[in-house]
Amino acid sequence: MAPTATIAPDRRRLLALERANEIRRARAQLKQRIGAGHLSAAEVILDCPVEASRWPLAELLASQRQWGTARCHKFLVAHRISELKPIGDLTERQRHLLAAHLKQRTPRGTSIRRCKESSSFF
Repeated sequence: MAPTATIAPDRRRLLALERANEIRRARAQLKQRIGAGHLSAAEVILDCPVEASRWPLAELLASQRQWGTARCHKFLVAHRISELKPIGDLTERQRHLLAAHLKQRTPRGTSIRRCKESSSFF
């Protein structure tokens, strides 16, 4: 029987995995803050934290309430920007244009308060 070789983990690989996990956690926190309304997608686009620099634009937009893949696609096609374009690769002009249009848009549909007031179930 041949002896088995033990392979020591490559230190650089482990460091890269740790860094990737840090970025995933930071993006998850950004998604939660955007979904909860504590942070806007426009702010992330304008300020672009390091963790979000390689984040695809469509994923950022989809983290907003009432923004699905179809709405993200329609918004980005109207601005002639790829859904896969990383936030960090946007030009200053594109950043300001997207941020201005995102700030103008309001969520579709009625608010929860109006639904409760008009419904006899509540």
